[in-house]
Amino acid sequence: MCQGHDHPERLELIQKCIQALHCPTRWEIIDAIGSGEKSTKEIYEDLKLGEAGMTFAGLYYHLSALKRAGIIELASYREVKGGTPEKIWKLKTTKIIIDLLEEKDVK
Repeated sequence: MCQGHDHPERLELIQKCIQALHCPTRWEIIDAIGSGEKSTKEIYEDLKLGEAGMTFAGLYYHLSALKRAGIIELASYREVKGGTPEKIWKLKTTKIIIDLLEEKDVK
């Protein structure tokens, strides 16, 4: 029986990851970033999201979900002529490991 009442922190982390990765667009974002760094605009253009009917606000929604789950992080900002600095993203992790046993302090 899977209830998670004794380990709410671990269950919450697993739920965040599942929620972040349930959507195929988010997997495409992860692939687009790869082992390097990409700006929001580069991700948008690489994935042809405009052609798919997605707005920049829609992309930021997906980026935020991946960031909350600890999968991506803001690497830096890039200066844009006459505009708001552009966010540059990178993967924070390339693996998600679920440890079924809680680590105990050994003394």
